[in-house]
Formats: sequence, C-alpha cells, structure tokens
Amino acid sequence: MAKLDLISNEWTDLVFEGRNQAYGAYKLRKGTTKRNIWSIIIVALAAILLYLGLTLQRMVEASREVENTQAVELSALEQKKKEAKVEKKEQIKVEPEKVVEKVKSSVKFTAPVIKKDNEVKEEDEIKLDEVEKSDKAVGAFTVEGNDEVGGEVLKAKEEIAPPPEPEKPKEEDTKIFDVVEQMPSFPGGNVMAWLSQNLKYPVIAAENGVQGRVVVQFVVEKDGSVTDVHAVKKVDPSLDKEAERVVKSMPKWIPGKQNGSPVRVKYTLPVTFKLQ
Repeated sequence: MAKLDLISNEWTDLVFEGRNQAYGAYKLRKGTTKRNIWSIIIVALAAILLYLGLTLQRMVEASREVENTQAVELSALEQKKKEAKVEKKEQIKVEPEKVVEKVKSSVKFTAPVIKKDNEVKEEDEIKLDEVEKSDKAVGAFTVEGNDEVGGEVLKAKEEIAPPPEPEKPKEEDTKIFDVVEQMPSFPGGNVMAWLSQNLKYPVIAAENGVQGRVVVQFVVEKDGSVTDVHAVKKVDPSLDKEAERVVKSMPKWIPGKQNGSPVRVKYTLPVTFKLQ
C-alpha cells in the first residue's frame, strides 16, 4: 500500500472518491490541514511572546537592584568626602570699661526730731554758722570727700554685664546622617521576620489581586525611636498606608553612632506584599 501524506489533502479525495463531495463533511475535512498549520503557528508565537515577556521582566528587576546598590555606594562616598569639622574657638569675653564719674562729697540728710528744750544736748544742736561754712552737700547717703581737691572725689560706676547667650545646640544634635560608622540595627536582627508577622494584607488589595514592594523611608532617632515615616516608592494607596503603619509600630531600634555618640540616621526599608 502506498504511503499517504496526511498533511496534504490527497487522503480526503481518496476517501470521498465516488461519493457525494457536495456534502459538508468533505469541505470540513478539506480545510483540516490548513487549520492545523495555523494552530501550530499561533501556539508557537504565543510561547515566544511569553518567553520574551518573562525575560524582559527579569532584566528590569535586575536593573532596579543595581540602581539601588549604586545609590547606597554613592551616598557613602559623598559622606566620606565631606569637609572636616571646623572647631569653634571660644570667644574671649571683653569686660566692659568702667565708667568713672566725679561726684561731690555729701552728708546723709537726717530728719529732725522734735524734743523739749531741756532734753536737747548742746553737742546735738545745729549751729547755723557751721552749716554755712561747710563745703559738703546734703544727699541721700554719706560720701567721704577729699577737701584737698575741692571737695570732689572719684566714684567708680561698674556696668552690669549682660547675661551670656544660651548655647546653641551642636550640629550633630539635629543633623540627620545617611551613613555613619555604626548603622542602626533592629533589636533581634531579623526585621523582615518581624514585618511578615505584623503585616496585615489590605482586603481591597487582596480582592483586586494587587501586590508589589513598597519602599519606606524613616529616621532612627538617638533614642532608637522611629520618626518621619513615609513611602518613597509607592504601589497602591492601601498597600502604601499599611506599609507606613507597620513601620511606625516597630519597637525601638539600636541607634546609630558617629564618633562613639548616638546620632540621627536616615534608613530605607522595603515592605513586600505578595499574594499566596
């Protein structure tokens, strides 16, 4: 028996030889080869497109990881290139000059007391001629004069120095560092495990099949508390809000140190949302 090529339509003519070829089955069998070829082509194209899409996605994710790594390295290099701190010299306090003024010698005025004549002693009586001849003035208090220089004395008047200005806080007390000698660390070490245990997947995002990675940035204070929490790379409003919430609820970190002292440090943390 001769071999038949099933891809060609010769077998159809052989089967329907001497039969009614106007019947629909003949036309259906006649187009089978064409349909099979188109099906194979479409499946092959779909497989190629799927492979290209997955490859492109992997390349984009790898490029993002490289960019993040380069950004951290550049930040560290810029921090090292900063100029050395300039030590502030203590300001020399200049004492204000003493103002010297000339005052005339005077005698404190005493209010007179009325007494009977028999009670007044002779030495207590005020003699008018002595008052007229005196070169002293009457004042609120007694000032010893120097009669040799015309009854004038030198009196030093000291100015009251203004209170010292309050010291301004040092720059390191308020400055936020990007990279320090000892970076902040999460208590226990595994911050990702803590996030996975305390993260609550938003119901709306789960129902809509939304997933992704939210990058959250915050500041670790000198006491280890977390402040200024905000998402720098957002995915969805519900996921962004949950990522910020879980970071704000974290326990106190071990603060970063610079020159042996705790300082404020900026920290970036990715929070991944993935449906099972």
